[in-house]
Amino acid sequence: MADPRFFAVAGPFTAEEISRRTGATLAGAGKEKLVLRDVAPLETAEPDQLSFLDNRKYAEVFRQTRAGACFVHPDLAREAPKGVALLLTPEPYRAYALAAQAFYPEPPPVPGVAPSAVVDATVDLGEGCRIEANAVIGDHAKLGRRCLVCANAVIGSGVVLGDDVRVGASASISHSLIGNRVRIYPGVRLGQDGFGFAPDPKGFVKVPQLGRVVVHDDVEIGANSTVDRGAGPDTVIGAGTMIDNLVQIGHNVQIGRQCVLVSQTGISGSTKLGDFVMIGGQGGLIGHLNIGTGAKIGAQAGVMRDVPAGETVLGSPAFPVREFHRQVAALRRLAKQSND
Repeated sequence: MADPRFFAVAGPFTAEEISRRTGATLAGAGKEKLVLRDVAPLETAEPDQLSFLDNRKYAEVFRQTRAGACFVHPDLAREAPKGVALLLTPEPYRAYALAAQAFYPEPPPVPGVAPSAVVDATVDLGEGCRIEANAVIGDHAKLGRRCLVCANAVIGSGVVLGDDVRVGASASISHSLIGNRVRIYPGVRLGQDGFGFAPDPKGFVKVPQLGRVVVHDDVEIGANSTVDRGAGPDTVIGAGTMIDNLVQIGHNVQIGRQCVLVSQTGISGSTKLGDFVMIGGQGGLIGHLNIGTGAKIGAQAGVMRDVPAGETVLGSPAFPVREFHRQVAALRRLAKQSND
């Protein structure tokens, strides 16, 4: 059970209702009215709790679980211990996520403006917004309905937030247009100057950064990540993209829909990512590249050339996955020969 000091559990729900909410098929007769009061891992779940199996390596744990009900792929249903209500689905983890959202819904913000917050008189504040202590909202900013601006956050002049946006503590946003249901975690920096300088023998000449950051609907930007505004064209984050903590996105970068950027990824200016691109932790991309739709970039990869749609690359410099593995095998053979 989640710590009640931090998480409030909803429900209970019957197995039949969980099946309906998640699209999973409830197997076996007589389990429809089983009452489930919480979610829990397989190894600690109790008979009134719901769990899931998404990886074959945990099949033995599944065989020993005391959970009352469990999401499981049909191919693994035969491994279930007697008495467990099975919720069959080809995507157990997705179904579990939907169920966990039902048990632990995100509470809406309690409307109000803290006395210590500074909100300019020209701000258009939507219905149901909450502005917490010491937050600052600049002139002519516009916030949609039910936005939450946490303590010490700063929303710059003219910034637009859509409905149901959450801005974490001490985050700052300038020169940005933000869509609906966007999550901006603590310490994020959106819209600051891009890294633009013209070389000169007498010293660098700063190039004014005249673009914006445009973040589409349902994006998450993890803690302490930074997204620079464009130099002229905008920096764009496509709908549904998930950005982990400590990610750096340079000016003019264009990121497609439903991309995943894992922690410490760095993308240099003017690089373009198609839809559904995945970048592993510490992946680094030089500027002015085109990364095709569905491409996968492995952890710590150093990408110095365009990546075609659907290709997987590894290593630094990054190579297609098969070529990378051939190179590793060749190095092993050379090492073995030298040792012999």
